[in-house]
Amino acid sequence: MVTHYKVAGHLACGHHGNNLVSTTELARVKCRTCRNTEVFKEARRTARNAARRAARKAKAENAANDWRSSWEQHLAALPGRQRLPRGFGEQGFV
Repeated sequence: MVTHYKVAGHLACGHHGNNLVSTTELARVKCRTCRNTEVFKEARRTARNAARRAARKAKAENAANDWRSSWEQHLAALPGRQRLPRGFGEQGFV
């Protein structure tokens, strides 16, 4: 059975009928005509951009929890002069 894309109470492809299956979920749309409309393409573009923004935000949050920064903080909290391991920058002692 063909599933149509429903937007603002109407089907994107322009078909009419009470027995037509429709959805607002982009992944479930099977109608080729609906998939080729500008409304569907714009909705898919918007959803893709939102997913990219969420991925970038999650990546930035993970970078904040980087093990290197927590290890540098741990070494800085130790008393005395503690050497940083190789690859942690030009600073010889914390």
